[in-house]
Amino acid sequence: MKYPLLALIKVYQWTISPLLGPVCRYYPSCSHYGYTAIDVHGAVKGSALTAWRILRCNPWSPGGVDHVPPRKRPPWHDRLRNMLRNSKGGPSAVAETSPAAETSPHAQGA
Repeated sequence: MKYPLLALIKVYQWTISPLLGPVCRYYPSCSHYGYTAIDVHGAVKGSALTAWRILRCNPWSPGGVDHVPPRKRPPWHDRLRNMLRNSKGGPSAVAETSPAAETSPHAQGA
């Protein structure tokens, strides 16, 4: 579903956008924002981000620079990655203890 949406945006950029001229109040333009959002976040979330951007692009909006937010990893992804890293290393992958970790949690500062 992602690639047909990207193709539709490209067709719009090649055919209709040159006829309208530079009318977007934001940088990058709404069509470039939509293309990047769908490319980075996928069809569903990218379309939602694009729709929200188009709703904000109106005469009462101050405009400005508005880049696509970076993609965030879900929490389960980090847990899975850490679990796989720990299982690959075996017993030699145990972290070395630092002098700070060896002190008692109830120790007083010097």
